[in-house]
Amino acid sequence: MTDYLSTGSLPEEYRQLALTVRDFAQQVVAPVSAKHDAEHSFPYEVVAGMAEMGLFGLPFPEEFGGMGGDYFALCLALEELGKVDQSVAITLEAGVSLGAMPIYRFGDDKQKNEWLPQLTRGRALAGFGLTEPDAGSDAGGTRTTAIEDGESWVINGAKQFITNSGTDITRLVTVTAVTGTNGGKKEISTILVPTSTPGFVAEPAYNKVGWNASDTHPLSFTDVRVPKENLLGERGRGYANFLRILDEGRIAIAALAVGAAQGCVDESVRYANERQAFGQAIGRNQAIAFKIARMEARAHVARTAYYDAAALMLAGKPFKKAASIAKMVASEAAMDNARDATQIFGGNGFMNEYPVSRHYRDSKILEIGEGTTEVQLMLIARELGL
Repeated sequence: MTDYLSTGSLPEEYRQLALTVRDFAQQVVAPVSAKHDAEHSFPYEVVAGMAEMGLFGLPFPEEFGGMGGDYFALCLALEELGKVDQSVAITLEAGVSLGAMPIYRFGDDKQKNEWLPQLTRGRALAGFGLTEPDAGSDAGGTRTTAIEDGESWVINGAKQFITNSGTDITRLVTVTAVTGTNGGKKEISTILVPTSTPGFVAEPAYNKVGWNASDTHPLSFTDVRVPKENLLGERGRGYANFLRILDEGRIAIAALAVGAAQGCVDESVRYANERQAFGQAIGRNQAIAFKIARMEARAHVARTAYYDAAALMLAGKPFKKAASIAKMVASEAAMDNARDATQIFGGNGFMNEYPVSRHYRDSKILEIGEGTTEVQLMLIARELGL
């Protein structure tokens, strides 16, 4: 990967992966995207195809059913999928970085051996139960509780906006819960909750503005009893551990957003060369050409930002600030490019049959999910010592 930063050329294994996923996105994902978006239906056939390709296992060791790759490989796949269908891309991103990664990072051997082979092979999905009605950006405001009762945890509370939490193949949700107090502060831990556990309910799916083919539900927990061995990681470290997961996830979201931004460029170039007005292709008009040039510049800068953040992460260097910069820059590029692409398409851009209309609806959440733009600014300023 570092070869790219100095030469502009990806190492061959990364390049081949990107090309393979690009072909899959064009040949398998694109033909059904509009249908699933219109029907608000989960694309099980696409997920099965991604599983067969090994995409859910990209950054995990082979001993757990993974592909033995790294996080940057995942990011490249997300970028290619994001060009075509953000719902599909976020299903993979959440399945890997939010579903399986907490278990890989913080689970014990038993938890890893039980869950990772299912998740890395795409046979099952897991959700990331952090956000609550009163605890979004203020994740420390968690109210869901887990009380010790003999050899069990008894969980009560609610979560919201949880991706991959209610599909037919969802098998697990990792939940943050208050397990006590320490020095007058909430002790927040993370607990694995199989979705078959009595008292766990995935409430009806949300009716969203975008990401309509992505599975998103509020969750409720009523006297949900799981074994004490389902504690994930050290007791009281749940909030800190999830922050680490979110730092990594922001790089992945940035990659997805770059894909969306680039997808808008690609569609706009094609349309500007085909669409005739006033006797010539509209791309011959400087107003259109310059707008697309700015779109390309945004995508390029955002891609460089997430490449840089991923390189720092893989090198074991501090990457929190770089991840926040990448997430902020890329999500804004996606939103800005979606707006400009819609303008270039004119009336057609407002019609759902055109991919840019989906990007216009889908891209706004990129500035909100996994840390709002305001949270990224706060984190960047904090890293600067402000």
